[in-house]
Amino acid sequence: MAQALTATEAPTDEWDLTAIVEELRQSREIANNIRHRGVVRELPSRDVMARFLEDITAVLFPTHFGRTTLSDDSIDYFVGNSLARALTHLQDQLRRGLQFAPEAHEPAGDPKEKAREITRAFAQELPAVRALLVSDLKAALSGDPAATSIAEILLCYRGITAIIHHRLAHALHRLGASLIARLIADIAHAGTGIDIHPGAEIGESFFIDHGTGVVIGETAIIGKRVRIYQAVTLGAKRFPTSADGTLVKGVPRHPIIEDNVVIYAGATVLGRVTVGRDSVIGGNVWLTHSVPPGSIITQAQAQNS
Repeated sequence: MAQALTATEAPTDEWDLTAIVEELRQSREIANNIRHRGVVRELPSRDVMARFLEDITAVLFPTHFGRTTLSDDSIDYFVGNSLARALTHLQDQLRRGLQFAPEAHEPAGDPKEKAREITRAFAQELPAVRALLVSDLKAALSGDPAATSIAEILLCYRGITAIIHHRLAHALHRLGASLIARLIADIAHAGTGIDIHPGAEIGESFFIDHGTGVVIGETAIIGKRVRIYQAVTLGAKRFPTSADGTLVKGVPRHPIIEDNVVIYAGATVLGRVTVGRDSVIGGNVWLTHSVPPGSIITQAQAQNS
């Protein structure tokens, strides 16, 4: 009995592949060319950036994300080797990503040299990034009665994974590597269900409890010792447009959350409003106006205001 042909063995002329391939080429190159400025082909790699994140998190927390058997004699060697590999990957991805900078922010000079400068500056920031992350870990341990140890939080809490990635992405965003920073943020979003734009400014001791469905917009500013729960949105209320109807980008449009604020599950805070320090925003609240320090906002108060 004859066996059915596999996809690779089927006659290629059955589907008129030559004509279809040619039409697709015409679409790519001429009719529907979507390449950056019509020419750029060399894109950053999501897979390489995922490997970079594996290495760089192992650099920051070697026994948690690297090797559990590391000793005092081997740990520095492991960190140095992982860091060298991570920075090598990062530099090449930055070079690729810099090709996609908006014309107004296009870096001057050789992209390869600019990538080297950003990589060097990013590496210098890693001790400060780790210090911020330790403050986040301590906030999780003190803020969640279910947390039993720092190790448990690092290994099991998606909110911490998201904030680790955000701290790294934000450092790159500030250094001018916007596309690579967005790629890191999206990798974090895919793995955690938490969507934080790398432009968002977040102070120390930040804790996302549970976390699924959290959204934090580009121009949000979050103070110190802030705690938020699942399905919280810090978003924009409206998007300003120019005279021709084009969206105006880069303007402050997301909330400012001051120090020591707690925002409970399902709350939505929209627009360039300020939530004053020491405030509590209740679950499922829809808030589009500023509130003074020490406020306690419930659904009923939000609806009546």
